[in-house]
Amino acid sequence: MELNLAKFYNPDLGSDPENPFARDENDCLVRRSFWLDMSDRSILMALKQGIGKELTNDQKRAHLIDIRRGHLVDEIGAQEILPPER
Repeated sequence: MELNLAKFYNPDLGSDPENPFARDENDCLVRRSFWLDMSDRSILMALKQGIGKELTNDQKRAHLIDIRRGHLVDEIGAQEILPPER
């Protein structure tokens, strides 16, 4: 799976300097240990319902691949398919 660095979420560090999505000038995740210490289930919850819920699916995918959790990509990007209205 190819990683497009342009898709990383870039938080406003002026208003939230401790944001766990913060990256340095080389696009390296500053608080990598925050994410690496989490279980898969906790990461999914954080990205779906918590601090990452406002990120686009592309940003979530890029983040998961970067933290070596690419196996979770399908669970993040899954969209609910509703039956047609009658």
